[in-house]
Amino acid sequence: MIDLSGQHVFIAGGSRGIGAASARYCAKAGANVSVNYVSRADAADALVEELKGYGVNAIAVKADISVEGEADRAVDEAVAELGPLNGLVVSAGIFEGNPLEEMTSDFWDRTMAVNLRGTFLTVKAGARQMRAAGRGGSIVIYSSTAGQRGSDVFSAYATSKGGQIMFMRSMARELAPDRIRVNCIAPAWTETDMAAPSLDALGRDDIAKNFALGRIGLPNDIAGPTVFMLSDLAGFVTGVTLTVDGGMDMRG
Repeated sequence: MIDLSGQHVFIAGGSRGIGAASARYCAKAGANVSVNYVSRADAADALVEELKGYGVNAIAVKADISVEGEADRAVDEAVAELGPLNGLVVSAGIFEGNPLEEMTSDFWDRTMAVNLRGTFLTVKAGARQMRAAGRGGSIVIYSSTAGQRGSDVFSAYATSKGGQIMFMRSMARELAPDRIRVNCIAPAWTETDMAAPSLDALGRDDIAKNFALGRIGLPNDIAGPTVFMLSDLAGFVTGVTLTVDGGMDMRG
């Protein structure tokens, strides 16, 4: 029922984890996909070949979106290859923890640079292309339930994710006249390479007990709502944070 045929979706941080799962779902729905990566060219190239198997066009674009100018270059390159941008997914991020007494300014700044500045720069680049095309579009930013309720040793991460939510709400208002919708998806614990060390340390069975549905989330659990948010089925949805947490917080 969800049809993204002929559309172009750019996924920042799309080579692994939730970003890669969303790239697959977008391709299955008919979208052409540009996959942004920083270091894992092998993973990005393998994913691109897999996406082409669904009968769509796909490319990999290397860029560190936290660096000024890199997001612009990556999005411009993707548009030159695959055509005007219809959808943008911001999946790039880091997940690191430190108690307050051990946290350095460099640690704090690194988290904010990747998670928050990277989001700003990527949305700015994508919105510029969408506005130029004049056809509207949909932007989905991956926040986190930590950005809604806070976290102890992951305070820098939670702050960056809360900042994404406020940025999303602001952009939803600013970009609405151009028919560009902006929303967040806030996953809880999800089985990804990034989360694996923390899941190992804290214990998966203990964490799973916090979910009403009895299990930790999987990348596909986030990919499904992402494709919905990108599609016309969500055409009247903007400025929203969709919590996808298996009933952990029961947040309305």
